[in-house]
Amino acid sequence: MWKRDESVKPAAPPASTPAAAPSASAPAAPQANELRAQLGRDMVNIGKSVVIKGELSGSEDLTIEGHVEGRIDLRENVLTIGPNGKIKAEVFAKAVVVLGEVTGNVTASEKVDIRDNGSVDGDIASPRVAIAEGAHFRGSVDMQRAGQKAQAQSQAKPNPQPGQPQAGQPQNQPQHQQGQKVGA
Repeated sequence: MWKRDESVKPAAPPASTPAAAPSASAPAAPQANELRAQLGRDMVNIGKSVVIKGELSGSEDLTIEGHVEGRIDLRENVLTIGPNGKIKAEVFAKAVVVLGEVTGNVTASEKVDIRDNGSVDGDIASPRVAIAEGAHFRGSVDMQRAGQKAQAQSQAKPNPQPGQPQAGQPQNQPQHQQGQKVGA
């Protein structure tokens, strides 16, 4: 029986196998780099066992599978909360994809997407919002675009006090010169 196992192992292939293995694995790394270059973005993952408390900011797309408490600020990037991710934070990103749980307000400049089994307990502010069947959402949605939001805020400002000129209206010059006498 022992001789049978030795006869199964060929002597010549192990010498050629190491030479073949690096060439097979070498193209895999450039393919990943090419894919990343085509997307034009780096991606970072936070694993299931990672717990972060505080402020999280960055300039790369981020996938969170662990726990984050505090504030997440990725205004120019995509944030993905994986199926195992549990977030208790204020979230600011370009786009947010929720597959796990988020407790806190979510603000996105492009889109918030709550997928099947995803959960958001908090308010959403984004021009586009998608909530899949089977997702959970409790809160309010504000879908105004940034330009519309600025207009709404300027219209909501209280009226100025009497005696102060309103923005965009000419000031009365004689009102400022009432107490002055010239050449008396």
